[in-house]
Amino acid sequence: MTNIIKYSKKAYFFGRYVFLKLRSAFLDLLPIILVVTFFQLVILRQPFPQFGEIVFGSFLVLIGLMLFIEGLEMGLFPIGESMAYALAKKGNLFWLMFFSFALGFSTTVAEPALIAVTQEAARVSADANLIDSSQESKENYALGLRLSVAFSVGLAILIGVLRILKGWPIYYLIIGGYILVMLVTLIAPQEIIGLAYDLGGVTTSTITVPLVTALGVGLATVIKGRNPLIDGFGLIAFASLLPMIFAMLYGIFVFS
Repeated sequence: MTNIIKYSKKAYFFGRYVFLKLRSAFLDLLPIILVVTFFQLVILRQPFPQFGEIVFGSFLVLIGLMLFIEGLEMGLFPIGESMAYALAKKGNLFWLMFFSFALGFSTTVAEPALIAVTQEAARVSADANLIDSSQESKENYALGLRLSVAFSVGLAILIGVLRILKGWPIYYLIIGGYILVMLVTLIAPQEIIGLAYDLGGVTTSTITVPLVTALGVGLATVIKGRNPLIDGFGLIAFASLLPMIFAMLYGIFVFS
C-alpha cells in the first residue's frame, strides 16, 4: 500500500510537471495561432484546409517545443557553462580559444538553414551566369560560401571570448564591426550584398545560440571582476556580424 501511494505521488508530480511545461510551450505558440486563425477566418474568410492534419501537426509542434526547451535547460546550457568553467579554471588560454573557435565553426557548418541558403544561392548564381552552371561548380560555390561563414562564426566567438577575458566594452567592437560592414559593402559586388546580410541571420541556429550563450555566461561567472549580465552576453552579436563581412569578401574573390 505504501508503494502504491509513493508511485501515485510521483505520477502526480510528474503529470503536473509535464502539464506546466506544455502550458508554457502553448503560451509561447499562442500568438502565432491567434494571428493565423484571425487572417484565415476573418480576413480570408475561408475554413482551414485539412483541419485535422493542421491540429495534429500543431500538437506535434507543441510537444517538440516543450521537449526542445526542456533539453536546453537540462543539457545544453549546463554543459556549455561547465565546459567554460573547467577551461577557465584550467588556465590554458590556447585550449579555451581553440574550443571557442571550434564551437562556433562546428555548430555553424552543419546548420541546415545555412546549407539550404548556400545551395539556393549557388543555383541562382548559376542561372545568372555568375558561376558555371555545372553541378560541380555549384557545389564548390555553395561549399566555399558555407565554409567561409562557418570560419567567420568561429572567429567571432573567439573574439567575443577574448573580449570577456580582457574586459573590452562591447559597443566598441560592435560599432567598429558595423562600420567595417558598411565599408566592405561599398566594394562588394551587388550580387552578394543581400545574400551576405541574410547569412548574418541564418548562422544563429537553435544549437549555436544556447551553447554560445552558456559559454559566455560561464566565462563571465568564473572570471574575477566580470559581470555575467554585462560581460556574459554579446557573443551572438559577433556571430551575426562577421559572416556578413566574410560572405562579401568571398563574393569579391569569386565574382572578380
